[in-house]
Amino acid sequence: MARFHDLKVTDIHRTIRDAVVLTLEPDDPAAFDFIQGQYLTFRHDFDGEELRRSYSICSGKQEGKLQVGIKRVDGGAFSNFANEELKVGDTLQAMQPMGGFHTPLDPANAKNYLGFAGGSGITPVLSIVKTTLATEPQSTFTLVYANRGVATIMFREELEDLKNRYLGRLSVIHVLEQDAQEIDLFTGMVTEEKCAALFRAWIDVESVDTAFICGPEPMMLGIAKALRDHGLNDAQIKFELFASAQPGRLKSKVVSKQAGKQANQAEVAITLDGSTQTIMTAKDMTILDAARQNAMDAPFACTAGVCSTCRCRVIEGEVEMVANHALEDYEVEKGYVLSCQSFPVTDRVVVDYDQ
Repeated sequence: MARFHDLKVTDIHRTIRDAVVLTLEPDDPAAFDFIQGQYLTFRHDFDGEELRRSYSICSGKQEGKLQVGIKRVDGGAFSNFANEELKVGDTLQAMQPMGGFHTPLDPANAKNYLGFAGGSGITPVLSIVKTTLATEPQSTFTLVYANRGVATIMFREELEDLKNRYLGRLSVIHVLEQDAQEIDLFTGMVTEEKCAALFRAWIDVESVDTAFICGPEPMMLGIAKALRDHGLNDAQIKFELFASAQPGRLKSKVVSKQAGKQANQAEVAITLDGSTQTIMTAKDMTILDAARQNAMDAPFACTAGVCSTCRCRVIEGEVEMVANHALEDYEVEKGYVLSCQSFPVTDRVVVDYDQ
């Protein structure tokens, strides 16, 4: 089970005015041997309140360093802290790398990859681009990167350096919402219609083996539909969704006022770190909230059904998962759920965080 580790901040680099890249030195380097596209979940105490936030790793596997990119969000406590107060030499706490936003790589592969990123969604995609091109010498990568304007492009110089290093293998298309460009197609929003036009004129989508999408949900849904309409199946499309793009979840599930108190109770057995604790909880409380209310240190980060940090497996009984933006269909078929979004349905439920 993931637990928090100390990471020393060894460098802070500002990639644009309102975003920083942190270089981190973990106390246990082996525990942070990440896969390209994964993220770290940080925790920090703000005036007595613990806040957890997840940020994607932006470094490539071959670079020999651990880096995350953090863009300032209006009203965002952690992102403002990272951009304004954090100093070299400070220590942060984070869980080990997590996430399934990747595909297996093989030096013998000769594949064509396609990436779409919106704003700070470039962070995991950048890690994927770097690692893929270095690992698979015969593969190519096309990246479509959407931003408001030139001044908001994170890693702009680094992307140019990568294009020069991997001549003929990396193509980067910048689509800017506000700044006009020489080619009209590269101005505006990345929508389903924009993708269709790109596929007609600039991108050979029929040759794409795997596509990666990271950004706000409306953009991602349009891109995914365009990819499906042009022949890609769900297994070829990988998503990473912004937690900040999700609406606030309900504090509790709406239940009938006529439901009796006894009918609204469930017995939940939770296995965590090799031990099992059985608790009684209301059916209008999520599995995660029930665990935490009973002093169990269940893992979590976004609590919006986005990051998969709280994933567990249902062994017995039934739950209702009201939102899922993180688990693949095959994981759900095997019984995995997001505990932050899952409410007991049957009178007895058994879940396992260790599987």
